[in-house]
Amino acid sequence: MTKKPAKERIMDTSLAMFEKHGYHGVTVDQIVEESGTSKGGFYHNFKSKDELLYEIHDVFITYVLDGAREAYSHHETPVGRLCALLLSFIKVFDLYKSHITVFYQESAYLKGEFKEEINNKRDEYRRIILQIIQEGQANGDFRKEVPAEIAAMSIIGMVNWTYKWFRKDGRFSIEEIGRIFNDLLIHSLVSEKGLQDSETQAYLLKSQPVQ
Repeated sequence: MTKKPAKERIMDTSLAMFEKHGYHGVTVDQIVEESGTSKGGFYHNFKSKDELLYEIHDVFITYVLDGAREAYSHHETPVGRLCALLLSFIKVFDLYKSHITVFYQESAYLKGEFKEEINNKRDEYRRIILQIIQEGQANGDFRKEVPAEIAAMSIIGMVNWTYKWFRKDGRFSIEEIGRIFNDLLIHSLVSEKGLQDSETQAYLLKSQPVQ
């Protein structure tokens, strides 16, 4: 079996140790020993433990931001864009659950330029969602009586909480959960006009026949 690169081993080890002991409960020496690397190897890949924490955060935030940009550019309608964005968003909790857990536990320790960079990406992500909703309200696909800012923050809050309860061995796969979220979103935000669109219909859950 091929041994993982030192940077990947350091990231994996620190994720497990930060999740269990907290950011300040783990030293660089402990990470190096547990990961089977060296102090020189650590500082070759990370300038400091703070930069390591930043990279843990940046991995999944960059993933969801790239997914949002792709959803916007690859779909033509506001409903298609928002639903594709949500499906991309939800997958992060399957791919990067440990990263997200550490983020919520330890994000207060991000300082200076690291904190600013993460916040800038989070703000851009929020702006993309808000822009999609505003465009959908402008063309009549989304209900105008729902404030766009509240709708955007509600979507982010609903999906973000997934990290607390999602289990890989649970009843529903992450893809199924995404489809359920989209169905809820469509029924709460999309107008009668928007519901007639074939792309909207493709994101709705299908009724199961009565046995």
